Amino acid sequence: MNTINTLISYFQKSRALRHVVFWIAMLFLNVPKGVIRHENDPLYAILIMFGSILIAQVLASYYFAYYVIPKFLLKRKYLKAVLLFIIGSYVFSALGRIMIVHVGEELVRKPPFTQEPLLEILTDWRKLLVSYIPSIYSVALIFLFVKYFLEYRKIKEKDLSLSKEKSEAELKTLKAQLNPHFLFNTLNNIYSLSIINSPKTSTSISKLSEILDHVLYRCNGKYVLLSSEIELLKNFIELEKLRYDERLQVSLNTTIENDIEIPPLILLSLVENAFKHGAGEDSGSPKIDIDVLSKDSMFKFKISNTVSKDYGIKNKESIGLSNIRKQLDLICGNNYTLNIEPDDDKFTVSLNINQE
Repeated sequence: MNTINTLISYFQKSRALRHVVFWIAMLFLNVPKGVIRHENDPLYAILIMFGSILIAQVLASYYFAYYVIPKFLLKRKYLKAVLLFIIGSYVFSALGRIMIVHVGEELVRKPPFTQEPLLEILTDWRKLLVSYIPSIYSVALIFLFVKYFLEYRKIKEKDLSLSKEKSEAELKTLKAQLNPHFLFNTLNNIYSLSIINSPKTSTSISKLSEILDHVLYRCNGKYVLLSSEIELLKNFIELEKLRYDERLQVSLNTTIENDIEIPPLILLSLVENAFKHGAGEDSGSPKIDIDVLSKDSMFKFKISNTVSKDYGIKNKESIGLSNIRKQLDLICGNNYTLNIEPDDDKFTVSLNINQE
């Protein structure tokens, strides 16, 4: 099995080998036709005759594929392309006839026999047009079709690879934007506690350590387990609660039937956003409600936070929400919805992901 895979890999990488295999295949594909037309001739004689004209077919195919088409036709030099097409048709059909008469027949026919002189071959336009030009061009067209099909496939695979690399690079960039954003806010919280020598400082550092462990070492993949993200949310909420007194109310309700995989740090970013623009700007009695549901193939996450009366609803999304949407676009495509519902006293974000 390893030998076969090695051969396949070598075949895919070796352009010369692909060309050799193609022309050998074209030679043997003509054998049944030769057997029908010359049933009394031995197989070697049929191969020699078709091999003789194959030389003209090979040269014609490369002439059109690598010279006429790329250098003239694709560059819209149509007059020169047509002229070269006509000249090539004559030259290669005549060459094919010469190879048949003066090479193939010399090898397979028993003397004595008469042969057409070169001048007669070169001036017999009717025979070249009717018998040899179709034979030359039928093979050349097959070669061109295979060549451009393989090149098109190669371009599509390259585009797909570049698109994948671009998506992965964008995801890394988005995560890099999210992580420092969260870290900056959390360190500010700890700094505020340390200034007043709060006993909560050590607890804050411990919670932050657990969060960083998750962010730095468990979120390198495209997906993470939902249970892991829920645990991250709990640590984050406990960390944020240290900043507030009893006036802050946070509820986290989870219904998880399936421990599915979801994009990392999305939920954390939504919760962090609610704290930043909810509790952080509400001097009254801020409230944050979080609902998580995972059932069958559907995942639903909803978070709402109260806002102060003087909180201005902006028309455009915050940087955090914009990054979340971009990351979901890259990972989930069209299999998600992210709805943002601003209100006078409440800000709600709903995320639904279809796992099918």
